[in-house]
Amino acid sequence: MGLGFFGSILLLALFFRQSFSQQPNTDGFYVYDFLQKIGVISSEANNLSASVCSWKWVFCDANQENVIGLVASGFGLSGVIPDTTIGKLSKLESLDLSSNRITGLPSDFWGLGNSLLTLNLSNNQISGSLSSNIGNFGALQSLDLSFNNFSGEVPASISSLSSLQLLKLDRNEFAGSIPSGVLNCQSLVSVDLSFNLLNGSLPDGFGAAFPKLRTLNLAVNEIHGRSSDFVGLQSITYLNISGNLFQGSVLGVFQEQLQVIDLSQNLFEGHISQVHSSSSFNWSRLVFLDMSANQFSGTIFQDLNKAQNLRYLNLAHNRFSKQEFPQIEKLSSLEYLNLSQTGLTGSIPKAISQLASLRTLDLSENHLTGRITYLGINNLQILDVSLNNLTGEIPYSLLQKLTQMQKFNFSYNNFTFCASEFSTETLESAFFGSLNSCPITANPDLFRRKPTTHNVLKLALAISIALVCLLAGLLCLAFGCRRKSRMWVVKQHSYKEEQNISGPFSFQTDSTTWVADVKVATSVPVVIFEKPLLNFTFADLLSATSNFDRGTLLAEGRFGPVYRGFLPGGIHVAVKVLVHGSTMTDQEAAREFEYLGRIKHPNLVPLTGYCLAGDQRIAIYDYMENGNLQNLLHDLPLGVQTTEDWSTDTWEEDNIDAIQHVGSEGLHTTWRFRHKIALGTARALAFLHHGCSPPIIHRDVKASSVYLDSNWDPRLSDFGLAKIFGNGLEDEMARGSQGYAPPEFSQPEAGSPTPKSDVYGFGVVLFELITGKKPVGDDYPDGQHSNLVSWVRGLVRENQGSSAIDPKIRGGMGPQTQMEEALRIAYLCTADLPSKRPSMHQIVGLLKDIEQVEHQ
Repeated sequence: MGLGFFGSILLLALFFRQSFSQQPNTDGFYVYDFLQKIGVISSEANNLSASVCSWKWVFCDANQENVIGLVASGFGLSGVIPDTTIGKLSKLESLDLSSNRITGLPSDFWGLGNSLLTLNLSNNQISGSLSSNIGNFGALQSLDLSFNNFSGEVPASISSLSSLQLLKLDRNEFAGSIPSGVLNCQSLVSVDLSFNLLNGSLPDGFGAAFPKLRTLNLAVNEIHGRSSDFVGLQSITYLNISGNLFQGSVLGVFQEQLQVIDLSQNLFEGHISQVHSSSSFNWSRLVFLDMSANQFSGTIFQDLNKAQNLRYLNLAHNRFSKQEFPQIEKLSSLEYLNLSQTGLTGSIPKAISQLASLRTLDLSENHLTGRITYLGINNLQILDVSLNNLTGEIPYSLLQKLTQMQKFNFSYNNFTFCASEFSTETLESAFFGSLNSCPITANPDLFRRKPTTHNVLKLALAISIALVCLLAGLLCLAFGCRRKSRMWVVKQHSYKEEQNISGPFSFQTDSTTWVADVKVATSVPVVIFEKPLLNFTFADLLSATSNFDRGTLLAEGRFGPVYRGFLPGGIHVAVKVLVHGSTMTDQEAAREFEYLGRIKHPNLVPLTGYCLAGDQRIAIYDYMENGNLQNLLHDLPLGVQTTEDWSTDTWEEDNIDAIQHVGSEGLHTTWRFRHKIALGTARALAFLHHGCSPPIIHRDVKASSVYLDSNWDPRLSDFGLAKIFGNGLEDEMARGSQGYAPPEFSQPEAGSPTPKSDVYGFGVVLFELITGKKPVGDDYPDGQHSNLVSWVRGLVRENQGSSAIDPKIRGGMGPQTQMEEALRIAYLCTADLPSKRPSMHQIVGLLKDIEQVEHQ
């Protein structure tokens, strides 16, 4: 009831009194009509028989004739604003309809003309393009269209808004580049274009055009540029360009008066220590600095103590050289400090305890050594020192404080500690690799009183029963597993029984020979993330793969051979040997494997664990029962098994599965199935690009990298492995696989791979799914093209794309329309210029739109 009921009564009363109090074709009449058609009058309207000018949320001129201001924020208004209502308020200067459910604007809305100074339509549901008629509002000073569903390009007519001071278009779906006409809006004080789909570069002369601009937010778009684009912003105090594609040096960003700087998740590089040579920057003004997830090198700022008002500092995930902990003891206002993966060495300085305001401290993934001192910081809520080389005991006083904190992580160090108040789950997730060692004197409860004889008898009886049950369970397990393992144990060697088996070990495939320089197989650990308590070794890998026998070989790729195996406990795995060697140290490779193991998504092949066997890096994945997309589309007739396919099974129980696979050919030749593969793969790439910090570029997207699990769901593999090899293979991977490499890779001065190079590879895979043809080496009907991309793009340009669709999936008009739309998406993905390709986030949306049409 409440406001809704009372508002309805007011509205009815208003209708009865309207003819007596409002004359037709007056501002009062138009306001009444607007409220009648779209919503409910606020309870603040106190005299219904009087003019609307007496209402608190309506403002009129001195003569009480013309409405000059209307504030209806949060009134529950919904639907499209009807014509001949507020669009007729010719003298209106201020309109606020924010926080409603308005879905569209009337055609006469743009006739409000030059009187309008302030327009706020934020937090509604308005969709479609922003009309070029926005330029009619030549006197507009404030425009807020944030948190809507606007799409298309920002109209060039915005150049007419020369008096504009506030521009908020954030949280929409605007695409394309920022129009050069915005440079005419030289009165701008605040601009927010964040969280859109904008791309391209900033207009030339962007910085010099806005001498009054104080706030600029371009975050989470795909805008290209350099720090020099911002030179000339004389009044800027807030700059957020995070989540874009800016590159080069950052020297041009550090303007003297800046208080907030967010450059995170871009492609900036170079030595940030050079910023100190710029005498114009005033460090004492700085409150917020985020430069994380870029490609900075060299060392951190030499003397951060100059920024004594700094509250937030994030320099994580860059490529800094190894360096000592920076001097920060004078940053007494600091509340957030993230120096994860910044190359820190040495010990954690005691001076950090002087940062009394600190609430978050992340020093993970560094090379810190020594003991951790007691951090007497009362406000600390988040602490992460994982993946370092810290040793010694965790101070008991710090352990006591942890129970009051939101998050903490001490894993992958060499700590010892004594803590009985933590659950097993917490110990495994936050203290993995540490030794929980409590002396008996540390737990007085253990000897507070002697147990009675009665309790001793009960304890003995309970232990006896447990042992009997355990023995019975082991017998049942042994008999139950006997049949399933019969054929496997014929080939397996029991390396566990040969405790002193020594290496090095040499293995051969059809294309390569690789060596594991391991002295004793049982001394090299195998890390399985989900089962940290199982002490697997390289001997278990030898046993699981029958000494890496060719009979267990699944495939050979650019990284090396992939074997199938069963680890003890029935863990079905695919073992990928990275045979090219690595420039990383063992510790660096382990950290990278640990990081990749934490990346989880329903459409990614999970990294189960790893092994560092001499110079060989071995990645262990969940086994994918149904092979990869290349085999499904090109190499094999559907339903036929092969010893080189992940769907291979040599166990006799699986003959039934093979029969089922043959019978499922009809499913796999449907458009719905192939669309499912495309959408799942797109979601995996979108997660790597937009959901990981720093973003992960796959570098080699192709059909053979897309695997199919037991439910025939797509899962992308091989992400992040190029980094483990170091620069050698990274350069090779940058060239891409034949047929999947984008045009820019063939240029003499080709740069590093970007998310847009992944987009191109995905476009090729999408063409494969629709046409059923290989990217190269296939027969194309016209005989004039040597690869799939040029053939299909030529057909699409000639409006003959439908002729490229695989006859096996060509169906009725519904699927035909959807497949043609998918061809257009792949066409966009394979554009010659990277800037013309959509992001993976956009591609997911486009494919989901096809999905919605499909299920209507």
